Amino acid sequence: MELRLRVNGRDWSGDVEARLTLADLLRDRLRLTGTHLGCEQGVCGACTVLLDGEAARSCLTFAVQAEGAEVTTVEGLAPEGGLSRLQEAFVRRGAFQCGFCTPGFLVSADALLRTGRPYSREELRELLGGNICRCTGYDPIVEAVFECQG
Repeated sequence: MELRLRVNGRDWSGDVEARLTLADLLRDRLRLTGTHLGCEQGVCGACTVLLDGEAARSCLTFAVQAEGAEVTTVEGLAPEGGLSRLQEAFVRRGAFQCGFCTPGFLVSADALLRTGRPYSREELRELLGGNICRCTGYDPIVEAVFECQG
């Protein structure tokens, strides 16, 4: 099937199989390996991308479902040659250890911050609960996102 979409601000088109996941398209065809595959069942959140500005699990999304959409991966969050404010907060707060979950958390947190709504630490912990981290205990992640509000 012919697919056209915009990834991190760049147009892309090509032939894809109907069963190809968005995660596999991003990682294997476009070499955007920041989108991680963990559980491949939509539970861990490591594969989270923005699909037309909304957080989506790319392991559960077929690439053809993104026809005409704007896809933003973790690579597309930062300005050219730098880090986003959120990424800087993650570094400052030590909000990662092994780093496997970090791309999914960054994209999920970016989606929350885009709403412009202020969240309490408790709300952030709940809203980010769909992303699994086995290393940090979540506190540094929540603090980094809380710091970036407003």
